[in-house]
Amino acid sequence: MSASACILGCAGTALSDGERAFFREADPWGFILFKRNVESPEQVRALVAELRACVGRADAPVLIDQEGGRVQRLGPPHWRRYPPGRAYGALAGNDPLLRREITRLGARLLAHDLAALGINVDCVPVLDVPGPGAHDIIGDRAYGETPEEVALLGRAAAEGLIAGGVLPVIKHIPGHGRARADSHLELPVVEAAYEDLDGRDFAPFRVLSDMPMAMSAHVVYTAVDPRRPATTSRTAIRQVIRGAIGFDGLLMTDDLSMKALKGDFAQRARAALAAGCDLVLHCNGDMAEMTAVMAGMKPLAGRAAQRARAALARLAKAPEPFDAEEARARFEAAFDGRWAA
Repeated sequence: MSASACILGCAGTALSDGERAFFREADPWGFILFKRNVESPEQVRALVAELRACVGRADAPVLIDQEGGRVQRLGPPHWRRYPPGRAYGALAGNDPLLRREITRLGARLLAHDLAALGINVDCVPVLDVPGPGAHDIIGDRAYGETPEEVALLGRAAAEGLIAGGVLPVIKHIPGHGRARADSHLELPVVEAAYEDLDGRDFAPFRVLSDMPMAMSAHVVYTAVDPRRPATTSRTAIRQVIRGAIGFDGLLMTDDLSMKALKGDFAQRARAALAAGCDLVLHCNGDMAEMTAVMAGMKPLAGRAAQRARAALARLAKAPEPFDAEEARARFEAAFDGRWAA
């Protein structure tokens, strides 16, 4: 029996009887955690184990958005704070090698934190390149302001995660950086010429096209498809994500509950899968919404299932040898102690 082509969230710090029964029946491929699901290391480990038990798969992916800065689901007092992407890009002004080393180290430390909880996927790195006048929803989450900077440090972050036994998710493909609206609240429309998009927005994703997983952007690019956001655009997925960018890994949507998308949840799920997304993502743990998502669901099969297996195969049997205390000291020294707690 194939898992369903979705990733779902849960409401709190432990599962209700209703959630257990629902997940057992729905059999999502994976799960995603948010701050509402986090209390302590012991509690998170127990929740992760409980989620996997529901679907009877010890390798069921458990995701989190642990970027650092504004987007950090695990934080004090149990976990360290991490800087936003832009802080890495601002290190040692003229030393790209140092910036790359510390970015990889930061991601390796993140992976160390996550692996200890059983979390094996982090929705990092952000490969969006901010444009003039863009909404601040990306802002300092981006590693820099040029495709080269973003690609260099995005690669370093992805490699640090993989070394620590955690899969990266490149986002938001094919690029959210120019958007002048927050796709959580409304549908951004980008009217840049295709050549400009290809040379700037798509470029970091092309450099990291070998990564195992990617998250789509709920953004309309009028030069590609004037009517549909990339998430539900067959043209954008085939011609840009799979074509010009060359990404052949596992493609998931950004959160279906974001207001950029239209239609009920079954319609949103069907549209994304029909366009060529391999998986749909629903984050907020609302049972009524998840039930509606499942009405538009299909099994993870065919090429999508192959990509899912290939993604999980990128998880090493054991993490790279690592001295966490020494790494933390080196990391804090690079930032002059600004991220020491």
